Amino acid sequence: MTTDYLVLGSGIAGLSFALEAAESGRVLVCTKRQAEESNTRYAQGGIATVLDREDSFDLHVNDTLKAGAGLCRRDRVELCVRAGPDRIRWLVEQGVRFTRMSRNAAIEFDFGREGGHSRRRILHVEDLTGREVERALLDHARSHPRIEIWEDHMGVDLWRDRDGSGKARVRGAFVIDRRSGEVHVVGARATVLATGGAGKVYLYTSNPDVATGDGVAMAYRAGAPVANLEFYQFHPTCLYHPKAKSFLISEALRGEGGLLRRLDGTRFMEKYHPDAELAPRDVVAHAIDHEMKQTGDDYVLLDMTHLDARMLEKRFPNILETCLGFGVDMRHEPIPVVPAAHYSCGGVVTDEHGATPLAGLYAVGETACTGVHGANRLASNSLLEALVFAHRAAEHSKAALDTLPAPEEGEVPHWMHVGETSRSDGGPAGAPRETVMVTQDWDEVRRLMWNYVGIVRSVRRLLGARRRLDLLSAEVREYVLSSPLTPDLAELRNIVTVASLIVESALSRQESRGLHFVVDYPDRDDARFARDTILWAGVHPVMAV
Repeated sequence: MTTDYLVLGSGIAGLSFALEAAESGRVLVCTKRQAEESNTRYAQGGIATVLDREDSFDLHVNDTLKAGAGLCRRDRVELCVRAGPDRIRWLVEQGVRFTRMSRNAAIEFDFGREGGHSRRRILHVEDLTGREVERALLDHARSHPRIEIWEDHMGVDLWRDRDGSGKARVRGAFVIDRRSGEVHVVGARATVLATGGAGKVYLYTSNPDVATGDGVAMAYRAGAPVANLEFYQFHPTCLYHPKAKSFLISEALRGEGGLLRRLDGTRFMEKYHPDAELAPRDVVAHAIDHEMKQTGDDYVLLDMTHLDARMLEKRFPNILETCLGFGVDMRHEPIPVVPAAHYSCGGVVTDEHGATPLAGLYAVGETACTGVHGANRLASNSLLEALVFAHRAAEHSKAALDTLPAPEEGEVPHWMHVGETSRSDGGPAGAPRETVMVTQDWDEVRRLMWNYVGIVRSVRRLLGARRRLDLLSAEVREYVLSSPLTPDLAELRNIVTVASLIVESALSRQESRGLHFVVDYPDRDDARFARDTILWAGVHPVMAV
């Protein structure tokens, strides 16, 4: 089929783009599971923006630049921060019900505070901000006459060709139906990567199962540059429990006064940063990792027991209820927590409009590298960035729509690999690959990345990771070329590609900065590395599956 806009992903970035782009054309949203299942849904903390009279744009900009450790683009940060209030007003118009409080005889927004912020500026919906944003946007998208949503459809590869002058462009994407296994071709004037992050590259992550780096892998294979993938943010506090899968304990708990302790009750954050528990995430994650290695303990404790129980019940009802389900009452006992892979500060390189160097291709949200986050994302800036650049991408693509030709009947290609399930030329697919082989490789990649490319790295471990990933890349390539494509194989293909890109980026940055700490190069080196790490297929080749 053909459409004006093809959006891959149904989180805050993809849906907000779709709703605005639908003003000028037809939109198809493809999402690999149910439409509700996205990283957005699991965002607990909130959205950082300047609406309080005691705050200012300059303060928010400076906090972001400080957290970003010298790699943020000031112009993009300024743009993002100053556009924040308008984007919040747009969300309210869509029906997002932010938590409010009585203040000075008026009902105003309730602002939370998180690590790295000098003011209380985090708008939230109790501790379920992402779920409420997802609900509101999805309600509008499902009822919009120009928006169609395909659930259980995953992007496999971008459809790329060249225009009359030889310039590369993207014409749509190859999409696999997770239920039937068929690969479809969707032609579009503009294609938008909004596939979220890549947390499933790591063994322990706060991300849902859909976060397999699909957009970054597809863009790299198509020839788009990617940047700063060595800066993977590990959230300092995920619930440590054998039956808890990826449950995040929001940074807002520390913002409200939560204290980190060793198992013997000793506080430790004061020796790592003057802001203690309110230090930026990279500092807190490194501190917890160091304490665990020093003590040999499997986790540390987040202590809320000194705070008012009624405040905890009102401010964090979902976290309280979930922890209670695992036998932990944070009103009366500390929460066991560990770091986990959380957010990619790098991604597909875009300009200030969310456009990539490939004509017709945009990237928004966690999939993109806009220059806002630098070497370490400031807490609760992610939803803000997604909103702002999705809006700018929609405005830019609407203005450019007439210059982006729609695919015509007869020019649609079939998928380029031999082993697809549904061959458009009638040829046979390869023999099915045993599921156990895909599962084994998936598990090996994730354990390898956790052990060799985690919070603290060494050149020796990174080189070991590269060798093993090269072998896995060759193996997965053979799977793809000889077997019917399955959704699991497509995801494995992507996490191997993204893992390799993370390792190459980490090896090329011979310093420690922000989220990237290498024991061989413990100091920051502005003379050599105050720049982005850019990988571009053909220029900086990584074995792409």
